[in-house]
Amino acid sequence: MPRILVVDDSSIDRHMVGGLLKKQPDWQIEFAEHGGQALEMLAASQPELIITDMMMPVVDGLQLVAAVKKQYPLVPVILITSKGSEDIAVKALKLGAASYSPKSALAQDLVETVQGVLAVSSEKRTSARLMSCMTDAHCSFVLNNDANLIPALVDYLQEDAQRMGICDEGERVRVGVALDEALVNALYHGNLEISSELRDTDGKAYVALVRERTSQPPYCERRIHVTAKMSPTEATITIRDEGPGFDPSRLPDPTDPVNLEHLGGRGVLLMRTFMDNVIYNETGNQVTLIKRAASGTAENEKC
Repeated sequence: MPRILVVDDSSIDRHMVGGLLKKQPDWQIEFAEHGGQALEMLAASQPELIITDMMMPVVDGLQLVAAVKKQYPLVPVILITSKGSEDIAVKALKLGAASYSPKSALAQDLVETVQGVLAVSSEKRTSARLMSCMTDAHCSFVLNNDANLIPALVDYLQEDAQRMGICDEGERVRVGVALDEALVNALYHGNLEISSELRDTDGKAYVALVRERTSQPPYCERRIHVTAKMSPTEATITIRDEGPGFDPSRLPDPTDPVNLEHLGGRGVLLMRTFMDNVIYNETGNQVTLIKRAASGTAENEKC
């Protein structure tokens, strides 16, 4: 039985909305007088869906949407919009609200809107439960030297890591930055053999050399090999280029204040800071990034 929380500071409007929803025998309706009370109720028990007015004291609809999106991302929010609240409603939709129903058309529109959102939300919740049952996942890619492929691959790996419970929304960004640095290094420094020193000293020459080598053998014939293994406890991503490599033991210490201002050491610093382990092979053309799940990161249900 879906539980629906109606949030509105107007007693008349709360009961009007509740009356429309209670016509559905399988729905359990609860009420809160403002966003602050709604958040207190959410902390105790999460409903399947929230319907909220926009203009309220204490915590308004916009603030409620932002808080729910951050703390309870699987709980969708439907807005009740009225004349004069259009701008706030648009902001709320951008912040993560699932849909809206105009107050002037609630009788015709609200139940159908709730049914649609509940159907989508139920599938998302089931998918999250299914992913929590996954014991491991493997994937591999072979990329040509196309920088446009890197953001798409990073997003894919971030999504996998988050689904497996390796990272939450905030840590996902840091994992993505580390992966992006490793892939960029494999492309520019590995396959194209372009030094970071050139980028530091002559940006135009750096860009010109990248353009030249992207279509010049043997550089253009090289590929980037990526393998990823995900489990609920650990993500291991290995990135190998086909360049000549380097001596990893000669890497400068990126935490040394002398090197902090050099762009060339930033990637290594970020990878070592954001990942739990960074391992180079002896040749220096392969790096393995390991990220372990923090305790309590994923609130997975047992299968």
